[in-house]
Amino acid sequence: MAEKTVATTGGKPMQQNKEHTRVPERYVPPPVDIYETEDGLILLADLPGVSTHDLKIRLEDNILTIQASPKHLIEAEPIYREFELVNFFRQFELSDQVDQEKITASLHHGVLRLYLPRAEKAKPREIPVRLEEKAAA
Repeated sequence: MAEKTVATTGGKPMQQNKEHTRVPERYVPPPVDIYETEDGLILLADLPGVSTHDLKIRLEDNILTIQASPKHLIEAEPIYREFELVNFFRQFELSDQVDQEKITASLHHGVLRLYLPRAEKAKPREIPVRLEEKAAA
């Protein structure tokens, strides 16, 4: 799985020949950990302040896209703020080794867990060896 990022503004690809002086939304890549198991890959992404309603996970043309908008827990106008919440955006290019139909996702306490199972053709398998009998003379 290779990371592949496309420059965007508001979720739409940017035109490369057009200069932008202001971008309406800012994105940061969420930190991720990727683990390999016998059955596939497990991707953990830190998305603090994100609920399932504000999270979009898309798979198109072998590109897995994670896009999220965090929200403050308190819905009031702040009188003092030391940090600003920014949107999350990250993309990964998947190989044919991943069974894309069986990808699952869950979000718990701001941690996204994606399970990317191996395709059957990519799973290692053991070939049985049979005893060859002597040919009758």
